[in-house]
Amino acid sequence: MSAEDVDVLILGAGLSGIGMAAQLARRCPGKRFVVLERRSRVGGTWDFFRYPGVRCDSDMFTLGYAFRPWAESRTIADAASIRQYIEDVAREHGVLERVRFGHRAVRSSWSSQESRWTVTAALEDGGASRTFHARFVVDCSGFYDYDRGHRPRFEGESDFEGRIVHAQAWDPGYDVAGKRVVVVGSGATAVTMVPAIAQRAAHVTMLQRSPAYLIAVPSHDATVRAARRWLSAETVAGLVRTRNTALQLALFELSRRRPEVVRRLLLGQVKRRLGDSADMRDFTPSYAPWDQRPCVVPDGDFFRAIRSGRASVVTDHIARFERGEIALRSGRRLAADLVVLATGFELALGGGAALEVDGREVVRSERLTYRSTLIEGVPNFAMVFGYVNVSWTRKADLVFEYVCRLLQHLDRSGCRQVTPRGGAGFVSDEAFVPIRSGYVSRGASVMPRQGRGGPWRARQNVFYDMLTLRWAPLRDRFLEFSPGGGDATR
Repeated sequence: MSAEDVDVLILGAGLSGIGMAAQLARRCPGKRFVVLERRSRVGGTWDFFRYPGVRCDSDMFTLGYAFRPWAESRTIADAASIRQYIEDVAREHGVLERVRFGHRAVRSSWSSQESRWTVTAALEDGGASRTFHARFVVDCSGFYDYDRGHRPRFEGESDFEGRIVHAQAWDPGYDVAGKRVVVVGSGATAVTMVPAIAQRAAHVTMLQRSPAYLIAVPSHDATVRAARRWLSAETVAGLVRTRNTALQLALFELSRRRPEVVRRLLLGQVKRRLGDSADMRDFTPSYAPWDQRPCVVPDGDFFRAIRSGRASVVTDHIARFERGEIALRSGRRLAADLVVLATGFELALGGGAALEVDGREVVRSERLTYRSTLIEGVPNFAMVFGYVNVSWTRKADLVFEYVCRLLQHLDRSGCRQVTPRGGAGFVSDEAFVPIRSGYVSRGASVMPRQGRGGPWRARQNVFYDMLTLRWAPLRDRFLEFSPGGGDATR
C-alpha cells in the first residue's frame, strides 16, 4: 500500500489530539491532516481506563476546550461523559473521518533533504504496517504507558487465593458484590475507586504506605446555572474557566510560598468531614502541599464511605500475601478476596515510538523543549504536554493555537522548516515536571530536560504562556526558519 501524504500528522485521538485536529480544521482549513489512534474510538485516557468510578479530578470548565465550552453545570465528570464530549467535538468539526483507528505510530523519521517526516504505524489487528508522509507532526499521545501500569511485586503472591488486578487492567464486567476488597495506593485512582466499590462490596480498605492531601469540592457549580440566566453560555464558561484557573494557580503558588498555611487548611477540612470516624494520622501527609498533586473528592464521597463504615484506611506496608489475606509489617492482617493495585503509571513519551532526525536517534530525555512545545534540534515537530498544577487543557489550548500560528507563518514566509536551536547553555538540573509524584519520579529518565531560563524553561503558569504562545512574535534568536535541505542534526 502506498504512503499517505498529508500536511500535518497528529499522533493520538484523545483530548489533546482531537483538540489539535479541531483547531486545524478551524484555523488552517486548507491543511490536509490525519490522526493516528491505536484504539478503536476517540477518547484516549477517557476511553482506556475502565475502573469503578473513573473520573477526572480537573473541573470540566478548565478541562474542556476554550473553543467549545462544557455545556453542563456539573464540574466533575465521569470518564464516559468526557469521552462523549471529545467525540462530540470531533463530529462537530469533521474530524472523525480523518482518524485512522487501529494505527500505532512506532517510528517517526525526519529527512531535511525532503523536508518531511516519514511515520511508520503498526496496525493493531496484526496487518502490515502503514507509512505516512507529513510536513509537520504533532505528538498528542500524552505520557502514560498504556501497555503496562506500575506493578510492584510482593512476596507470596502465588499463595494468595483471591484475585490481584492492576487498576489499569480492570475488567468492567467483574462484580465486587459481597467481596472483601483491598485497594493498594493513596493517589487519585485509589480515592476514586474506594467510594465506587464500597457501594457493592462487603467492605473496602484503602491500604497506603503514606497519605495524600485530599480536597473536597462540589460536583456541580451553582453559580453557573444562575449566571446563564443573564449571560450567554460561552460568556459564563469563559468567566468560570478564568476564575477556576486563577484559584487553582493561587493554591499552587500559596503552597510553594506558605506550605504551612495550606497544610492547615487542607487538613482542617478533612477533619471537619470525618469527625471522629477516622484517625487523622491516616490523612496527614509527610510532605508539603503540592509536592504531589492533591486528590479531589467530589461532594465528599470518599469521606462518606469512611463514615458509613463500608470503607476504611490503613497506613502500613505489605509484608507478604497469604492464602486469604495480606500480612502487614506491623503484624496486622487484612482479609481480602480482591486486591486492586492502584499503584500508579509508567511513563512513555510519544507512546514509546522512536524518533530520529536525518538518520540519528533523538533521545527526548537529552533534549530541552522550546516553550515546552517544540524539541530542540527537531524540525517541524510539536508535542502537547499540559499543566500539572491546573487543568491539562489550559496548556493544550495554547499549544493548538501556537502550532496553527507556526503553520500559517511557514506558508506566508515560504519556509519549509522550523527548528529550535541554541539551548545548550540553558540546561539545569531541575525536573521538567515540578512535582514529586511516584510516576514522575519513576519517569524522570524519559522526560525532556528542564532549562534554567528563556523559552527553554517549562513554566507551570497559564498567564505567562498566554503571553509567549498566543501573543509573542514567532521569530526569535532561538527559532530557525529555513527553506529546507542540509542536515538538521548539525
